[in-house]
Amino acid sequence: MDLKEESSFINSQMPKNSIILFDGVCNFCNRTINIILKYDKQVYFQFAPSQSSAAVAIMQEFGLEENAIASVILFDQEKVYSKTDAVIQIANRLSGWPKLFRLLKFIPKPIRDFAYDLIAKNRYVLFGKKDHCMIPDASISHRFLQ
Repeated sequence: MDLKEESSFINSQMPKNSIILFDGVCNFCNRTINIILKYDKQVYFQFAPSQSSAAVAIMQEFGLEENAIASVILFDQEKVYSKTDAVIQIANRLSGWPKLFRLLKFIPKPIRDFAYDLIAKNRYVLFGKKDHCMIPDASISHRFLQ
């Protein structure tokens, strides 16, 4: 399936759930996805590693550049959020202690995004990276787009 066919497939098969694009080889990003999986009691989110063909097709569908994936991207009800805006929107849907990340909205966006960019730029140095994307086990694989 070429990218154009895949893009229209994604559009016609787009899940009703929100989709989180993340760096699939980043250890910090993978830990964060595991936290979201644990506290997403409504099973609201689906996931796509930025290295997957599904992520590339979704980004093209929404007209995003490939370098946009340097941050987490949330596609929620036809809206696109990135960086700390995505973190806040994700936290709104979670239960437990991760809901505290909603409090980021009280910090001015330039300040919170500056801190986000600093961590994102150094994420491999700070947290390490894998040679390949996480392979979800059978119990959660239906939540990951390929």
